[in-house]
Amino acid sequence: MTVVVAALLGSAYLLGRSLVPDQPQRHANGTTTTANAPQYADQPFGDEPSGGPTASQDAGPVETGQDGSGQNPPGQVAESDRVFGARTTTGTERVALTFDDGPDPRYTPQVLAILREFDVKATFCVVGENAQSHPDLIQAITAEGHSLCNHSWHHDVTLGERSADAIRADLERTNAAIRAAVPAAPIVWYRQPGGAWTAPVVSVAQQLGMTPLHWSVDPSDWQVPGASKVVSTVLTQVAAGSVVLMHDAGGDRQGTVDALRPILSDLTQRFELEALPTDPT
Repeated sequence: MTVVVAALLGSAYLLGRSLVPDQPQRHANGTTTTANAPQYADQPFGDEPSGGPTASQDAGPVETGQDGSGQNPPGQVAESDRVFGARTTTGTERVALTFDDGPDPRYTPQVLAILREFDVKATFCVVGENAQSHPDLIQAITAEGHSLCNHSWHHDVTLGERSADAIRADLERTNAAIRAAVPAAPIVWYRQPGGAWTAPVVSVAQQLGMTPLHWSVDPSDWQVPGASKVVSTVLTQVAAGSVVLMHDAGGDRQGTVDALRPILSDLTQRFELEALPTDPT
């Protein structure tokens, strides 16, 4: 009798499980795995690593240059233009649009097409595993004059808490995937997933010849607030020297794509837009 009851209970459990849809799996590195593609969110889950900035610490453009003129001397970025050692502005009057977490075959081509329509160059912060999966898109990005930024191999928001050797291996693996697609492309920028900067990750990036890159305008498009909200946030917060954070991968990014045309229609009338340079001294 006991065996029969146990068998019946086991069958009932399996039947119940079969009626519940599979749930995405959340990983400590900031990735939610689904049946279709990696889903990234460019903010840390839970507590930030020690030393990582919060939204309230994001610095805006410099108000007083190091030479007292109100402008930065050429080639220099003031400390007030940094977050935990990472650049938050272009250091000039120009505005830079940056797109994280790609490339993605659904959204990256749309972003490239709209940028081409407005003759605007941008910077793409690419995830190593996506660069490896879509080398053709890495080639398309560079062929159209955009610049590249290392965004870690697997969008690991806790990467800065690991050993220097582990950080170095991650960043080098990502650079290798990018260079497998575009051997000659400069990779001189690094953006830590979630902006979770720590001294070790900043130090390793610099040792590898990459300048840590944060941002000054964040419309939180990764939260999928809708195109109109993304447009409103960017247009009201942008200023001379802003680095704007957006996403072309890591989830449903159609809202970002839909926001891009009205954003560019406005910004191209007010600012000169640039891809971040390949010599960020």
